[in-house]
Amino acid sequence: MSMIIYFLLLPLIVTFIVLFMKPKAATYLAAFSFIIPFFYILHRLLSGISEEFHIMYFSAPVGEIYMFSDAVSNAFGLAICAVSAMAAFFSLPYMESRLEVMKLDMEKEYRKYAFLYCLFATSLLWLVYSGNLVFVYTFLEIGIISAFLLILLYGYDRRRWTSILFFIWMLIPGVLALFSFLLIGSSNGTLALSGLKEVSMFAWAILFIGMIVKIPAIGLHSWLPWTYEQSPTPPLGLLIMSDGLAGYILLRIYLVDPSFIVDYRIPILAYALFSAIYAGFSVFRQTNYKRLLGYSSISQMNYMLVALCLGSYGIMGLVIQFLSHSFGKSILLMTAGGVIALYGMKDLKDMGGLHDHMPEISNAAVIGWMNLGGILTIGMLGEFFILRGVVDTFLRPDSPSFLGWTGSLPIILAVIFMFLLSVWYGFYMLRRIFYGRPRSLKSERKHVSGYLYIPLFIIGLLSVIFLFPPVAPALAKGIGIIIGGVIP
Repeated sequence: MSMIIYFLLLPLIVTFIVLFMKPKAATYLAAFSFIIPFFYILHRLLSGISEEFHIMYFSAPVGEIYMFSDAVSNAFGLAICAVSAMAAFFSLPYMESRLEVMKLDMEKEYRKYAFLYCLFATSLLWLVYSGNLVFVYTFLEIGIISAFLLILLYGYDRRRWTSILFFIWMLIPGVLALFSFLLIGSSNGTLALSGLKEVSMFAWAILFIGMIVKIPAIGLHSWLPWTYEQSPTPPLGLLIMSDGLAGYILLRIYLVDPSFIVDYRIPILAYALFSAIYAGFSVFRQTNYKRLLGYSSISQMNYMLVALCLGSYGIMGLVIQFLSHSFGKSILLMTAGGVIALYGMKDLKDMGGLHDHMPEISNAAVIGWMNLGGILTIGMLGEFFILRGVVDTFLRPDSPSFLGWTGSLPIILAVIFMFLLSVWYGFYMLRRIFYGRPRSLKSERKHVSGYLYIPLFIIGLLSVIFLFPPVAPALAKGIGIIIGGVIP
């Protein structure tokens, strides 16, 4: 019998238990409700075991409702569990500081916060293991509503306006996904992933537009920098994964029928590269720490869209890029939260020289930027597969998208520049925030709670471990089995 359902039920049950617990106990229970599934999922990934758990069956076009696990869902699940657990620990001192500023009662409000936090994280985990598009849509919407309430209740000065902005923009991917799923179910007679055979171009186009709003691509991104700037920091670690699940949904449909991506590969690739590079340069113009991380996320998320256009190796790159970005960006967002919790600083003009006052958080930021730059972390493997995908897609003579060196060289150079840009802005911002001459820092050095930096180093350690055997080979082998060799 499949055990995956029990490990998915654990955080769901804890979501409601934390409503009745004190802050520290709620924090530890929430964290361990994701740590335990993490180790189970890791074991399944290393063992190469896939699972399926039947829940119920409905008549057409719904079909079978079931949960399943394979290498793709396990990779996404590992990132969700790791970041959710560590951000839960980080929440304790951060929310204590935030609620003190808001003049709210810690015990009463933390219960509500813990409930919404766990609900958000659990919805992400259930989404990647859902075998029916009805469940995928349901948990997509639960995540959006949870994030909206977290921003509304615990965000910063413009939290009400920002939460409404976020919710309105998220209506677009929600509505379009629902419409697309109904079209897919109607044409296939089922919404169960195992029963899907084809996806019409119209259904594909509708879903694609919705998901590039959520990723987001340039031109559809205005909601994200404001959301990053005004949101409480720990849930932002979940939000970056929620946005990345747009890539997961596109990937699942691609594995059913890749025709839309294959037919429009070049314009999609060009748009994704433009979005990644434009957003990367936009980082340099930002003065708010979390806002610049928002533009960095736009750039990094479009790596996934680039990878989606690059066949078998690109699919591997997409999955690994999700891991890399989830690890690296969650570390960086929590460094921003640590700066806010300790010194109340949000603007870069007030920063500089922070390493001398918080070396633990500063060192964690180095690991975060290394992830985004693909330096000795899992991100390096993701970039390798994306580049290998470019070569395999456009330079392999028997590829349907063969362009030769003349046509391929601009794409190769653009992808390499996209990677280098992340390194450039990453270490530029690292120097500007944590090194150099202090600008307006208080003279005293405050005690840095272990909750504010130990979770960051644990995530950083995972990002390095996942680069090497046995995890990296197991991940590549598992994804290779799912995609069944070379796909267009």
